[in-house]
Amino acid sequence: MIRALVVDDHTIFRSGLKRLLLDESDIRVTGEARCGSEALEALRLEPFDVVVLDINLEGRSGLDVLATIRREHPGAPVLMLSMYPEEQYALVAMRAGASGYVAKDAEPAELIAALRAVARGGTYLSMRIAPLIQDQLKGLDERPPHQRLSVREHQIMLMLLKGVPPADIGEEMMISTKTVSAHRTHILEKLGVSSTAELVLYAVRNGIIQ
Repeated sequence: MIRALVVDDHTIFRSGLKRLLLDESDIRVTGEARCGSEALEALRLEPFDVVVLDINLEGRSGLDVLATIRREHPGAPVLMLSMYPEEQYALVAMRAGASGYVAKDAEPAELIAALRAVARGGTYLSMRIAPLIQDQLKGLDERPPHQRLSVREHQIMLMLLKGVPPADIGEEMMISTKTVSAHRTHILEKLGVSSTAELVLYAVRNGIIQ
């Protein structure tokens, strides 16, 4: 039996996934978490075969939670799930240590296949995105600027977009406020914007936030 921990801040989504998996004889949601702290506490208390982790969580982003999971539970398979298109975050998630990535609008059969593959120690990317990821890894990268940010820059960008102050970002990521400011400067330069307000406009135009 595959024991899944579902980490998503939407109760309706967690309930829907549980109902979906009731039809599968080999997968069960045995743990739920609304945020990163609840997910980490659950992982410390009981074993899971796969963690289904949303990128866009309240508070700490899923990428930040993934980094902590990798430190505390290096062997835990993590399937990243997001409303964002695969081409936007799949490579970032895989580089950060995810075992797979599935968009929330994927067909149920694809999500179930991804869960099984990741829980068994494999990796999962859809047939559509896998060739693009391989091209990106080879340096054939035609993605827009925000998709070329490093994992840490992505994490900080998401926090900035949520209005988290630099001091709080530094505390959350265990880096100095000065380092956060340096990352912010690099992010703005890479995206061709000059302020956080322009960053928000960029994010809206590119579907990073709604």
